[in-house]
Amino acid sequence: MRPLLRVLLVLSATLPAGCATHPDAAAPVVATVIVVRHAEKVDASRDPDLSAAGRARAQALAARLDDATLAAVYATEFKRTGQTVGPTADAHRLAITPYGAGQPASAVAARLRADHPRGTVLVAGHSNTVPELVAALCACAVAPMADTEYDRFSVVTFDARGRARLDVQRYGAPSATP
Repeated sequence: MRPLLRVLLVLSATLPAGCATHPDAAAPVVATVIVVRHAEKVDASRDPDLSAAGRARAQALAARLDDATLAAVYATEFKRTGQTVGPTADAHRLAITPYGAGQPASAVAARLRADHPRGTVLVAGHSNTVPELVAALCACAVAPMADTEYDRFSVVTFDARGRARLDVQRYGAPSATP
C-alpha cells in the first residue's frame, strides 16, 4: 500500500472518533449549591455571634466566592449563619434568604432545587444539618461533621439531566482536629 494512502486511511479512521461526543461525557453544569457550616462562634450559647476567627473565616468565604456569579444566599435563622455568609451576600449585593434550621433536609433541598434550577446558590447551616442537606441534594453518602469542623466547603453540581455530583473542598484556615 502506498504511504500516502496509508496515512489517509489512518486519518479517516481517527477523525470521526475525535469529533464525536463520547456518550459518557459529563453534561455541562447548570446549577451549583455550595453548602458551608457557620464559622467559629464566640461561645456555646444558643445564638452567639462569630468569634474573631469566625469573622476571618467569613471574609475568607467572601474572597473564595469573589468571582462567582451567585443567584442567592441562604442562612438559618441564627446570627452565626447570617454572619458567616453576610460578607459574601454584601459583596454580591444579595439579600440573605432565611430558612428554618429545624426543617427536614429533604424539604430544604427540594426548595433549593425548585427555586434555583440554574445558577449558583450559597447555603449556611450547622454541623448537625449540613451533612444531611448535602446528602439530600446529591443523593449520596456524606460524612458526619465534627463539632470542631468549620472549613468544609461542599459543592453539589447538577447537570441538565438533574444528575448531581459532590465535591468536598476546604476553605479558610484549617479547622482544629478533635
